[in-house]
Amino acid sequence: QVQLVESGGGLVQAGGSLRLSCAASGIIFRIANMGWYRQAPGKQRELVAGITGAGNTNYADSVKGRFTISRDNAKNTVYLQMNSLKPEDTAVYYCNGRSGSSGANFWGQGTQVTVSA
Repeated sequence: QVQLVESGGGLVQAGGSLRLSCAASGIIFRIANMGWYRQAPGKQRELVAGITGAGNTNYADSVKGRFTISRDNAKNTVYLQMNSLKPEDTAVYYCNGRSGSSGANFWGQGTQVTVSA
């Protein structure tokens, strides 16, 4: 059974930083494409950042230069370092994993990030 468990969310002032972690189990992590999505109240879920099994990354324009996605295959964990946070970054952040073998898609339970002005 695949599990994605996020941690690291919280309340931070604008301009501050947070690091989100997502620990994966039940998946061949080293070949899985991983990503972080977010959903603000009243808005659709959107891709924030993604990283392939080969380590290639992509980012939403709104977070480029501020957020960094990375992965540690030895720990089966993907990270999202968020710097220079803005109130508009406030959302529930979800970890996503796509199996490199089956293509199946999995989601974590989400972690709340709140940025105060």
